[in-house]
Amino acid sequence: MNEYVDSLTDWDDFKETLNLTEDEREEINLRVKIIGEIINAGCDKETIQHALEEFDRTTDLDLITISKLLKPLGKTLQVVDLPKTVEK
Repeated sequence: MNEYVDSLTDWDDFKETLNLTEDEREEINLRVKIIGEIINAGCDKETIQHALEEFDRTTDLDLITISKLLKPLGKTLQVVDLPKTVEK
């Protein structure tokens, strides 16, 4: 395989090479968390598959779309305080 690709040991190494903005990083991390919640929602496979397909079609994180995707899974978005160590 490519020597450069072989030098990357994990996802974090690869992410560093993408030159993403902080907003893009946050969006990716949020998408990963949402996908994890969809998968772990405990619903039947068909419901989960449908939710993942719908989520995959979204090009941005539209809160209305996300809410519609999460509702059949028994999930909702929640606004919580950030840890004190996070800059506002």
